[in-house]
Amino acid sequence: MTPVRVLTVAGSDSGGGAGIQADLKTMMALGTHGMSVITAVTAQNSLGVQGAWELPVEAIRAQYRSVVDDIGVQAVKTGMLASAPLVEAVAELLAGTDAPVVVDPVGVSKHGDSLLAASALDSVRTKLLPVATVATPNLDEVTQLTGLEVTDEAGMRRAADAVLRFGPRWALIKGGHLSGDAVDLLTDGTEEHWLRAPRLDNRHTHGTGCTLASAVAAGLAKGLTVPEAAVAAKEYVTGAIAAGFALGGGIGPVDHAWRQR
Repeated sequence: MTPVRVLTVAGSDSGGGAGIQADLKTMMALGTHGMSVITAVTAQNSLGVQGAWELPVEAIRAQYRSVVDDIGVQAVKTGMLASAPLVEAVAELLAGTDAPVVVDPVGVSKHGDSLLAASALDSVRTKLLPVATVATPNLDEVTQLTGLEVTDEAGMRRAADAVLRFGPRWALIKGGHLSGDAVDLLTDGTEEHWLRAPRLDNRHTHGTGCTLASAVAAGLAKGLTVPEAAVAAKEYVTGAIAAGFALGGGIGPVDHAWRQR
């Protein structure tokens, strides 16, 4: 029996905590077959990003067509897309693919390193977000995309409205940078779902955004509705954060295999 197939289009994290590596671990942990289109190679560890090298657009296109045309996909998740030509090429590929799309508009790393050229922001707004089933920005990325500074839950609602104006069907605003409980807001502009979890006393949270978006994509690939997929993803990532572990001298990763331990 052919497994449920999920494709990630993202950058490689050499330290294994985020990016393609986190995506594939999440997809496997959630019972799906993960496949990858690598958009960039980073030199990255627990301390930060020491370097990043974008792959040519033709390499991204070739990887994507190779997987989709032969194996097929039931959901796609995008992550680090560093330049406008790359964003536009991926958006064009996604528009021609009959599968739900989760866009994680990666702008900055956990350590504050910029992963998106300023010139690419407009392409994310006008080309990539309109093809998204779900967009999953954190609060820093909300500010990059909309100019809004979010400091409370009311601000998250305004942020969601602003993101939805760019065209995704759903916005999942990640409020992990606020104080208090870890709260996210999922909305399509008509219905709201507030996803709450206790804030965990664990600094080892590298890869949370990639993991959440990949978990949503895995849920959609398995036939869940967007709210169902988001609730399941929130539960999974909360457990992964709780089990996050030290690795190297900085911020360690979440534990993608926490349910198997």
